[in-house]
Amino acid sequence: MKNVILFFAVLFILTACSSVKKVNSNKWISLWDGKTLDEWKFSEKPGTFSVVDGSIMVFGPRSHLYYVGPVANANFKNFEFEAKVMTTKGSNSGIYFHTEYQDQNFPDKGFEVQVNNSHTDWKKTAGLYDILDTRDVIVKDDEWFTETIIVQGKHIITKINGKIITDYTEPEAYVPLKNHLNRKIATGTFALQGHDPKSKVFFKDIKVRILPD
Repeated sequence: MKNVILFFAVLFILTACSSVKKVNSNKWISLWDGKTLDEWKFSEKPGTFSVVDGSIMVFGPRSHLYYVGPVANANFKNFEFEAKVMTTKGSNSGIYFHTEYQDQNFPDKGFEVQVNNSHTDWKKTAGLYDILDTRDVIVKDDEWFTETIIVQGKHIITKINGKIITDYTEPEAYVPLKNHLNRKIATGTFALQGHDPKSKVFFKDIKVRILPD
């Protein structure tokens, strides 16, 4: 009986391990298949996210689309993340990292990297929302650009088309803001933001490269 129990325990471990995609720190890994929303999970309003012409279109009521796939077991610490993004006039969105799934409201955990080139909110693309914001508009609506997020230890860098926009190091003994108690460096997944019914934004070529601890 003990041998049987041991066999099934080992089988369970091997099965669990096989469901987690191995990562290589020197290799880019796609987080989106370009065709479906498999391995992603939406909150609140499912119709906000759809696949249109090889991109994820975000257009509808507030909702968030979380990566829940096998890469790193959807739990990232140090990484380089890239996505191609296109905004439309007056639109607002964001890319969250070190976050976790929640079924309502804006994510409580993790950081938001802004996606906004012409929305009335003064906090523009690639700013670290409510932590280190930027007023600068670097790219135009209706044009694809590359947004990059790099996290290494306590250091966060964001880029637009290779240009550094935000360079932030979380202070020692950091005390989070009262309105963002879980906005601090930890681990977690990524999420795309559906901000409001009037905002239309597109994402594609979503990928990550795992960095060493």
